[in-house]
Amino acid sequence: MKTDFLVIHRTPLDERVLSCTFGNYPWDEWGRRALAAGVPKELAGLGRLTMREAYQHGWPENFKTLCGWNDDGQAMTKLALRAPGKARRQWDILLRTDGLRGDCRPRSTEWTWAFLRRDAERLLAELGKEGR
Repeated sequence: MKTDFLVIHRTPLDERVLSCTFGNYPWDEWGRRALAAGVPKELAGLGRLTMREAYQHGWPENFKTLCGWNDDGQAMTKLALRAPGKARRQWDILLRTDGLRGDCRPRSTEWTWAFLRRDAERLLAELGKEGR
């Protein structure tokens, strides 16, 4: 009897996350550090959620980097303190579009793969310029 198995290779990031206990994941730690640094509670919660979704939904590496995975969220904290409106807008868009992978068309509640509203297209263009 032949059985095929799917082999899953864990990355160092996976090992880090999977070794955590409830309430002590990297996104939880970031949320606590952000609050201690003076980030407002609601914005810290949004940033925490963004960092978590980037990992759990397997966003592209450049978005994981944007969401704190290469610097323990230091750039996220700086953005939230320096430009809270920009941070909120950017994180809202990333969450709504699941890492700029799709969106709901205007006047629709149906999420569409590879469709982006104008604000998400602008963010994608903005992030592309920053990456150069």
